[in-house]
Amino acid sequence: MVFVVDDDAGVRAAIQGLLKSAGLQSRCFGTTEEFLGSGRPDAPSCLVLDVRLPGANSLDFQRELADAGFRIPIIFITGHGDIPMTVKAMKSGAVEFLTKPFRHQDLLDAIHQALDRDRVAREQERELTELRRRYGLLTPREREVMALVVRGMLNKQVASELGTSVITVKIHRGHVMRKMQAESLAQLVTMAAKL
Repeated sequence: MVFVVDDDAGVRAAIQGLLKSAGLQSRCFGTTEEFLGSGRPDAPSCLVLDVRLPGANSLDFQRELADAGFRIPIIFITGHGDIPMTVKAMKSGAVEFLTKPFRHQDLLDAIHQALDRDRVAREQERELTELRRRYGLLTPREREVMALVVRGMLNKQVASELGTSVITVKIHRGHVMRKMQAESLAQLVTMAAKL
């Protein structure tokens, strides 16, 4: 889904027509308030945002979205861009900053890049949510064992650290591997690093 926010109805219609011809779904808005009130589908999306909107500073809006945890890749379009504005937008994570009139292919390329970026971010978030869910299944003792194992400690060292037997550590370690769905110690270490 491509969201377009531009106060010029002609620009909105032109971009929407271009997106439709490229097989992309879009929703257009004249203001940032309309966009915020619209809801966001649970699918890869991006925002094509005009820099100069009446009563709104789009660069500030970009920051407000990020501060609110509303992660969406943004492509800025403007008829009045300058280098400092472009630098600020890009440093804040914008995918692209296009000056009107821009080539249709440049906009489509930026949109595809933004959608790919959002797709990857969503997948990483799903993976992290699943890892956290699995980690939540561990008992407090299993979490202690996991923390020591991923630091590279042997079962004997873990047993000594926790004041328990090697057999008990092996049992807890087995539970950790099963609950975390880790096939190897290396995989468990990678999971722990993501948590």
